[in-house]
Amino acid sequence: MRLIGALACVFLLSIAGASFGQDKEQVTSERARANFARPIVLGPDDVRAFADAPAGFRDVHAGVAQGQVVELAYDSGITGTLRRAQIYLPAGYSADRKYPVLYLLHGIGGNQDEWRGYVRAHTILDNLIADGKAVPMIVVMPNGRALPDDRSPPEERVFTPGNAAGFAKFEHDLLDFLIPAVEAKYSAYADREHRAIAGLSMGGGQALNFGLSHPDAFGWVGAFSPAPNTRPPAELLPDPEAVRERVALLYLSCGNRDGLINVSQDLHAYLKRHGVPHVWNVDDHGHDGDSWANNLYHFAQRIFR
Repeated sequence: MRLIGALACVFLLSIAGASFGQDKEQVTSERARANFARPIVLGPDDVRAFADAPAGFRDVHAGVAQGQVVELAYDSGITGTLRRAQIYLPAGYSADRKYPVLYLLHGIGGNQDEWRGYVRAHTILDNLIADGKAVPMIVVMPNGRALPDDRSPPEERVFTPGNAAGFAKFEHDLLDFLIPAVEAKYSAYADREHRAIAGLSMGGGQALNFGLSHPDAFGWVGAFSPAPNTRPPAELLPDPEAVRERVALLYLSCGNRDGLINVSQDLHAYLKRHGVPHVWNVDDHGHDGDSWANNLYHFAQRIFR
C-alpha cells in the first residue's frame, strides 16, 4: 500500500499540467518524478493548527467498545454493476436512533479497504467516541473508482488516464446511488447538516470537488493532502458566499514534506482572500498514512457539533 501510494502521488503530479494547463504532452512516470522533485516552498501561513494526535490513538485499547465494519452492496446506474462499500457502525449502533454520516474517500491506488486497513479509521473512531471526543457516527468507506471493473489496478495501470477518470465519474455514483442506498439501509439522517465528506490524496480532491459543488448535500468537508484532481479554486468556489453560508466546516491539511502541498496552498490562499472560514493544518509529515490518520483524528472531533 505504501509503494502504490507513493507511485500514485507521482502520477497525480504528472496529470496536474494536463488537468489545469491543457498540456497535451503524454504522461510518463519520468515526467511525473521530475515534477515531484520540485522544491517545497512554505509560506507564513503554512504551520500547524493542531499537534499530532497522542500516542496510541489508532491502536485497539482494552475496555474500549468497538464498532462493527460491514459491507454494503448497492446497484450503480453509473457502472451498471453491483458495487461495494465498507460501513462503520459505531459501538451500540441501534435502529432506534438516527446517526450522522461521514463519507470517507481513498487514494488513486486504493479501494474501499484503504481507510480501514492502512489508516485504521475504524479504530480512530472507536477511541474518539469512547472518550466522548466525537459523536457516534456512521462512516461510509466506498470504492471511489466508478468503473465497471473497480478493482485496484496493478502498478502498471495506476498511471493511466482511464483509472483517474473513474474517480471523476464517482460524483454521480455517490450522489444518485450510494447515498440513497446508505440512507435506505441504515438509521441515518438525510440532510446536509448531518452529512460530511472527506478524503485522502485523490479522495481529498474528490471531497473538495463534490462537497463544495453540492453544499446542499454536505455540510462538512475535509481534504487531507488533496491531489491535482482538485478543481482550480475559482471553479471550486465560484460563489464563496454560498460556501460561507452553507458549509459548517471546511478542513484542509497537508504535510510540509509533501510534494503535493502546492494544491492545498493555492486553495488556502483563495479561501483566505475571499474570507471563507476554514481550517488549514500543515503538519510535519509527507504524503503518508501518519498525516491522514492525524487529520482524521482532528476532523472527526469537529464535525456534527
